[in-house]
Amino acid sequence: MAVKKKIINREISWLAFNERVLQEAIDPNVPLIERLRFLGIFSNNQDEFFKVRVATIKRMIDVEESTGTKDKEKPRKILNEIQKKVLLLSRKFEETYQTLINELAKHHIFIIREDELNQVQSDYVRTYFHDKVLSVITPVMLHNIKKFPRLVDKSIYLAIKLTSSESAIEPEYALIEIPSDEIGRFVVLPPAGKNQFIILLDDVIRFCLDDIFGIFQYDQFEAYTIKLTRDAELDIDNDLSKSFLEIIDASVSDRMKGQPVRFVYDSSMPKDLFDFLKDHLKLDEGDNLIPGGRYHNFKDYIKFPNLGGKRMVYAPTPPVSHPLIKPHESILEVLNKKDVLLHFPFQKFDHYINLLREASIDPEVRSVSITLYRVAENSRVINALIAAALNGKKVTVIIELQARFDEKSNIYWARKLEEAGAKVLFGLPGLKVHCKLTLITRKEGRKLVRYASVGTGNPHEGTAVIYGDLNLMTKDPRIAEEVDKVFTFFDTTYRTFKYKHLLVSPLYMRNRLYMMIDTEIRNAREGKNAYIILKSNSLVDKDMIKKLYQANAAGVKIKAIIRGICSLIPGVPGLSENIEVISIVDKFLEHARIFVFCNDNDEKYYISSADWMTRNLDHRIEIACPIYDREIQDEIRDILEIQMKDNIKARIINEEQDNQYRKPQTVRRVQSQMELYKYYQKK
Repeated sequence: MAVKKKIINREISWLAFNERVLQEAIDPNVPLIERLRFLGIFSNNQDEFFKVRVATIKRMIDVEESTGTKDKEKPRKILNEIQKKVLLLSRKFEETYQTLINELAKHHIFIIREDELNQVQSDYVRTYFHDKVLSVITPVMLHNIKKFPRLVDKSIYLAIKLTSSESAIEPEYALIEIPSDEIGRFVVLPPAGKNQFIILLDDVIRFCLDDIFGIFQYDQFEAYTIKLTRDAELDIDNDLSKSFLEIIDASVSDRMKGQPVRFVYDSSMPKDLFDFLKDHLKLDEGDNLIPGGRYHNFKDYIKFPNLGGKRMVYAPTPPVSHPLIKPHESILEVLNKKDVLLHFPFQKFDHYINLLREASIDPEVRSVSITLYRVAENSRVINALIAAALNGKKVTVIIELQARFDEKSNIYWARKLEEAGAKVLFGLPGLKVHCKLTLITRKEGRKLVRYASVGTGNPHEGTAVIYGDLNLMTKDPRIAEEVDKVFTFFDTTYRTFKYKHLLVSPLYMRNRLYMMIDTEIRNAREGKNAYIILKSNSLVDKDMIKKLYQANAAGVKIKAIIRGICSLIPGVPGLSENIEVISIVDKFLEHARIFVFCNDNDEKYYISSADWMTRNLDHRIEIACPIYDREIQDEIRDILEIQMKDNIKARIINEEQDNQYRKPQTVRRVQSQMELYKYYQKK
């Protein structure tokens, strides 16, 4: 059986992952408002999928057609498969949305349209429109302009047809961008008894179209929502006279001009208006013209208001303190005695912030170095780094300017850090810096002691409350000194190093992983215990998959927890019968990467920022960090065992990509994220 025929296309696998997100919106056991928010997450994911992955496939098709070369992946065939799956998911999405609307009604919460308003509500909406909305909208009359307006990628628009009861007056078309970013998408109306009402901003504008266009001769108004998604790839200028920061800044501004990759529209739109828009936007069937319902940009539902109280949302799970870290005690002193592993969001991200804050004011700290890929809008991490610089520490920040969709934010913070006196570096040409490292150097007696932090996710206060990530803090010289080498490499890129402990991509990680898999293969052939446990966001790299298939053939037992894309097909006789893969989608986003190798019963543990994707192994600077502390190894083993027992939120990954829930093998039901929260509460 040829291995190449046993690789799931990454785009199709990704759509299967997003279907798992949609399953959370469908699941009646998930609180009602959270189900609506999962619809928002699903929608936001679909947007990014089209901006990035579908855009890439369309470029591949363009290359094929312009050069006559053929790609083995057959991009046009893949695009057709994507279209079919997307339409299927769109129908399921619409059905789910209607179900949730009906569920809200059972709880006396109603999302109403503009044609359902009573007199009190009508007066409220009219006043709201004039007070809040009218001044921030800019209607465009489409017949009177020479150049059709460029639609903004993340926005939704009302495409409006204006007609008159007098047949002599020709119809007119207009366009209004819905200002949901400035105002918010949901308007809460006055309650009536126990009934509560919400109207979408779209319908507020629909209701008041006569206030906008009443100065003309039209007396009939129809409005239909449209949305255009563009290619998000940055077109990077190679102008040597510009700094890298200037080049990226200009490229981000140009992104809004990217080629269309999807046009979603209200399927009830009249044909004349649809044809007018399609012609003027220069769209064809290859641009993924997707008929939808009355409303788009469901990503706004991530912020859907909760009018139903605590029962409508997840029970709170406030993060707990790490048992070794006490208030008003030095974290550096704790690390002098023992390594600390933080597990977000179950444990406090404040511990990491406090480490930076302590370093910023400790008179013996000489330097702080950090890599930043994404940071929060009001970042306490940045504030601590600025404080360190103002307190005379040498602060070095490696900030990734090409972190997709966060470029503008990173450019802003880079300038703020430079103003404070920090040294800001922008990574390496052609290599994204994706590793999550912090290094603190402190004078202790006559020597410099290094403290390192290595994480699986960004030092970001916002994601730390919803992403499941691990962060090791240590002064172990085996790790800290090699982290120092990585920062030296960033500063002086002509110097390369060998690493005995860290797995560093793109130079060493792939081959070291191969070596550890080969050890398991050899041990299995010799009749020894041999297994691999892998936790990752994605498993896509074909050579890594081939290596795992080889391990399977030798008898190595492989268990994997893959949240997102999994191109490997488990459970196929003669290919992968020793491989089991599950995916967990729940309240928190599974984000940690963990690699465990049996190693003849002397287990090797690693945490990492790297997925098993070609981009992470060959085209990014990533770190996999060994865990040497035996107690932390035991903790990671506990984490994995709890997750592998999940029989509520775990889905089985298989060739059919049908996302079957794993059936309980025992009477005890295990929802791993809640079990982990209890685990850390007991600690």
